[in-house]
Amino acid sequence: MNNGLFTHAGDERQTRVTPSGHHVRMLNAEAPLPTPWSRRRWLLSAGATALAGCASPPGPQPQDDALARSAWARATDLDGMHAAGEWTHYRYGNRRPTDYSPTQREGRPAVHAVSHAGNSTLRLPLQPKPLQPGTRLRFSWWVPALLPEANLRDKTTDDAVVRIILSFDGDHSGWTQRDHMLSNLVQLVTGEPLPDSSLMYVWDNREPVGAVIDNPHTRRIRKLVVQQGPGRLHQWVEHERDVWRDFQQAFGTPPGPLTGLGIMTDSNNTGADAQAWFGPLSLRTGASFAG
Repeated sequence: MNNGLFTHAGDERQTRVTPSGHHVRMLNAEAPLPTPWSRRRWLLSAGATALAGCASPPGPQPQDDALARSAWARATDLDGMHAAGEWTHYRYGNRRPTDYSPTQREGRPAVHAVSHAGNSTLRLPLQPKPLQPGTRLRFSWWVPALLPEANLRDKTTDDAVVRIILSFDGDHSGWTQRDHMLSNLVQLVTGEPLPDSSLMYVWDNREPVGAVIDNPHTRRIRKLVVQQGPGRLHQWVEHERDVWRDFQQAFGTPPGPLTGLGIMTDSNNTGADAQAWFGPLSLRTGASFAG
């Protein structure tokens, strides 16, 4: 017997089936932890996924120096915030990395990301600073094709051609026991704990704009769909987002200090080929961009 309780895939919320047959979502219920025999397998799987989500794996390589000195990296505009390092390519253990190379695309400084079933991240650490309401992020991407088999709600096919990743500090008050276990694992492997929370902007092939999707293993990593479908392929697409408002929408609370920016192209779960170009990232604290 299951007592009418079902755990949603990729979510720690539960649903109870009422006598009338309706499904009622229990927002504050925490899914049970894995049994001891499966805990190691769960930690290995969840740890790998969370590393991608928080963009904090180890592994910077000397050959990435050209990217850190590129016109694209120099064009990063933090508007009063300060970097705590350089743009660095972070790899995930023995996983095949995505290739990131500095280039130009239609006259714009860019990073060309090419993934052959790859999975890695470009990350810029920031000195933590509280965000002002209205803080905005501008970014752009150029995508030739989406991943038709990808499904951001399914941990076995959770891939995206483009992700913009923001990491935040906080007091961990919203963490579950799973989150603490996962953070301990990540710190053991990388020397860094999980950020309190991470928000990803994604372009998806199926989810509608505005959809918020939890990471399959921790609700401290959430994806916000800002573009859907193939309508604007083969062109630069500009986005300007109110980070404060988007974080509120995704997590239901104000954001903590911003601690990192990242970009990512991954196709390791689908095993597909993917590529994209990313333009420079710019922040504005409390005001929109001119023009």
